Amino acid sequence: MSPPPKLLRLGVNIDHVATIRNARGEAYPDPARAADLAMQAGADGITAHLREDRRHISDADIDALAATCRKRGRPLNFEMAVTVEMEAIALAHLPHAACLVPERREEVTTEGGLDVVGGHNRIAPLVAKLVDAGLRVSCFIDADLSQVAAARSVGAQVVELHTGAYCQAVRERLPQAAALLQNLKAAASEAHRLGLEVHAGHGIDYETVKPVAAIPELMELNIGHFLIGEAIFIGLGPAIQRMRALMDEARATRAA
Repeated sequence: MSPPPKLLRLGVNIDHVATIRNARGEAYPDPARAADLAMQAGADGITAHLREDRRHISDADIDALAATCRKRGRPLNFEMAVTVEMEAIALAHLPHAACLVPERREEVTTEGGLDVVGGHNRIAPLVAKLVDAGLRVSCFIDADLSQVAAARSVGAQVVELHTGAYCQAVRERLPQAAALLQNLKAAASEAHRLGLEVHAGHGIDYETVKPVAAIPELMELNIGHFLIGEAIFIGLGPAIQRMRALMDEARATRAA
């Protein structure tokens, strides 16, 4: 297995631009414009989650985002629940990547990873259809070795490790932060050993990005809510550029 590249890719999730737009029922701010600005600022790709209840990103947004990403020559990562409806939308739009995520109507945000072990018989046929259509398929999972193995068994090419518990522990100064980081490292190592590409995301901010980015097997981070929030104060371009710099510093320090 060849080693991952020194530099990490940064995917920017623009869901919460749509959250702000929808609060007033207006046409702005426009998620596609945010995606274009993010790519100009150095984002390697765009992530968008079309939820079943359409609480932020809409079907029309997916049309616009797909066109914007094609224009810039960057990938669109379509986060989706394991449902017949989302399967049809993914196959109609054919984004570069589809990331399978858990989804509950009552949750504020994604609360944990997809249970690939328990959902194997439901997930495997969907993965096969998406892969056959040319999509790169990822499973968003907790840093659990059994979930890593299950992701490989259903045919996913990528796992995205849920970093939310670690990031929250760091922000709250909880003693388990170190152990949670070790779990992420172990899961990343095992996924890479199994031939899976390894990504990570959820809850990452300027304080938590460097320990995560330093995990050598990681090839991509997907970051959204923090960057959109920080953009209110310093602008989207500078927020992304600072995150990119911290990611690069973490990799440079590890390689030194």
